[in-house]
Amino acid sequence: MALADDKNEILGEHGFPSASNLHRSGEETEDGEDDSKKRRSESCFDQPVDSSVHEVIKFTPSSLPAKHYDAETTEPISCGLCSMDELLSWNRSKANSFNVAVVPLAPREPRLVNCLRRTLVSHDMMGGYLDDRFVQGTNSEAPYAFYHWQYIDIFNYFTHQLVTIPPAVWTNAAHKHGVIVLGTFITEWTNGAAMCEAFLKDEESYRAVADKLVQISQYYGFDGWLINIENALSEAAVKNTPLFLRYLTEQMHERVPSSLILWYDSVIENGELKWQNELNQSNRVFLDACDGFFTNYNWTEENLEWMKDYSGVRGRQADVYIGVDVFARGKVVGGMLETNKALDIIRKHNFSVAIFAPGWVYEIHNKSEFRTNQDKFWALLSDYLYIHQLASRLPFISSFCQGFGKAVYWKGQHETKESWFNLTAQEIQPLYYHMDLEDHGQVKSSGCPEDAWNGGCSLLLNGLIPATLNTPVCAKIFSLHVPLDSKIMVTVVYKASAGITISLQLKTTDSSHCSHTDVHEVTLTRLSPKILGNGPPQISELCGNINPHGWTVRCSQLELHGCVLREVCVLIHRDGGSQDTSFSCRLGEIMVFDVDTLQLPVDPVRGLCVDDVVWLCGVGTSPESTSPCLRLSATLRWDYPVESVRHFRVYWRRLRGPDPRIPPGKLELLARAYSNQFRVTELVVPEPPMELELVVEPVIRNGFPVPESHWGRRQLSYAEGSEK
Repeated sequence: MALADDKNEILGEHGFPSASNLHRSGEETEDGEDDSKKRRSESCFDQPVDSSVHEVIKFTPSSLPAKHYDAETTEPISCGLCSMDELLSWNRSKANSFNVAVVPLAPREPRLVNCLRRTLVSHDMMGGYLDDRFVQGTNSEAPYAFYHWQYIDIFNYFTHQLVTIPPAVWTNAAHKHGVIVLGTFITEWTNGAAMCEAFLKDEESYRAVADKLVQISQYYGFDGWLINIENALSEAAVKNTPLFLRYLTEQMHERVPSSLILWYDSVIENGELKWQNELNQSNRVFLDACDGFFTNYNWTEENLEWMKDYSGVRGRQADVYIGVDVFARGKVVGGMLETNKALDIIRKHNFSVAIFAPGWVYEIHNKSEFRTNQDKFWALLSDYLYIHQLASRLPFISSFCQGFGKAVYWKGQHETKESWFNLTAQEIQPLYYHMDLEDHGQVKSSGCPEDAWNGGCSLLLNGLIPATLNTPVCAKIFSLHVPLDSKIMVTVVYKASAGITISLQLKTTDSSHCSHTDVHEVTLTRLSPKILGNGPPQISELCGNINPHGWTVRCSQLELHGCVLREVCVLIHRDGGSQDTSFSCRLGEIMVFDVDTLQLPVDPVRGLCVDDVVWLCGVGTSPESTSPCLRLSATLRWDYPVESVRHFRVYWRRLRGPDPRIPPGKLELLARAYSNQFRVTELVVPEPPMELELVVEPVIRNGFPVPESHWGRRQLSYAEGSEK
């Protein structure tokens, strides 16, 4: 099935706008109208909830833009912009609403402005837009993912397209961990030089380009740009380049909080393309006009020595990011499994670092050993990186899902059994490390896809506790900055090997002065019948079944006031004996939440709509006949506070057909969705005439079931058209 550029009539419900789940406050459309008001006025949320969408089947090409939807399946995809015409003609009506990030930038400690030696990761892999281009995720046996977010400050998605718009899955995962996300604006070679001469010729031209870059970042929900001009510039163009940078930086700061504009070390102030591998007088003018400077990779320690005393760096040393190419191309310091040597020199001279293409661990090595190689690489760098603390509020919840796996689990049971990849599904990541103990003991933490409580993996703690060690092993799991001022419930789900006992340790500081540290060892026991009976019914549901599906669920209730949760550790107690104890413990989930919030009312799903319907007569046979199977693709949109959910489950079922003796079918799970819209693709449905029901179930963060009366439902009936 090909996608066409012409717009065909969609029979059924009309007029639903491009839905965006996250827009910056005060955003306006090109005509000046507040975008959120315009979306509300045009939405179908006010249509009767009991109305049925009716479709006459027509096998016509889809009107959905091929740039934003897979040509074969109409699956929504992420992409960049390849030409200046595309950039200058961009507007929200042509934008891809599915690629809008749904996760706002989380606060963290310390804030970026207070980080004196920062870490940027520039993700450049095989041309970009690979498995990660599928906004709703995809089936993938061995995808690349990043999950060491606690070490980095900034994530840049890099390709060689003119405008690289980060796939929403990356922005969502990074923002969840408080990491800033940058797209890339790059010009290179002869074509790039011609584009630069055109857009840098005067103020009107460079402002038009900057305005579009600001609008794109604001619409898609990411935080700024890496500007990479890798072609020579004329005298007029290079004169306007700092003015372009300054205007872009000012506009980004005004429109997008916490935004950054970085300049890559390439062109110098006379317009010559001449990589300097340092900040100096010939390129300082560009740093002076923006937020940071990303050096080329062929520097030496002498370059860093010189820069320390250079007047142009004083007061802005943190804004100079020394580039490190992990592939070690050219004459560089470190790279590959010696990247730590580069970081050692960079940190010695108190500069920030830009780690380019760390996906080397995936591209060059055996992909079946990706997790092992990824953990090894970041462990080598860990002494030169700084652990950041998420400064979130309760509830704090993580099931350790890394955004990919061999199956999807829910509460210890398979929900689906196929390999998958979707970084939006990634939950707050723990610390991954290998720690040596006395007398050859050790403990290691790693992602384990072989079993999980929710999502695609659990956190595996394994190692050896020597018989000489008389105190419990403290395995640090999270470094946080979470205010506590209430009666809280702590729950842990785990599977432990014989010979050990598990408890939790919470480290807190006084919220006013952070001068006093308290250590709370949380003994994990079954809650007393009194607490189970007198508390909200959700507590009994959560903590009453202590061994579901082979997992152990333990809960504890604490009262902590006026303090901040700083660390969550797992204490592993050896049960005794004269022999060293080998152990393993899979952590399935940790939750810390305010008990009082359990009784807050749950929102219903509102205004479920069906839009952009496409029919396909495909290979295979229909469930109820020998005719070629009929396939339905359609976009569902609804209204729900996405910040209160982990995900949505999207179902379908057969309601009624021409034979009244056949009862309605059972709900069948289609997929998980992570925003207020989902594209159903190539669903095999019964022959017409038929009526289906499409259903959306919100799965709230604490995992308690939402009553079916609060689910979203919409009926879709369809009949045969006059042409096939």
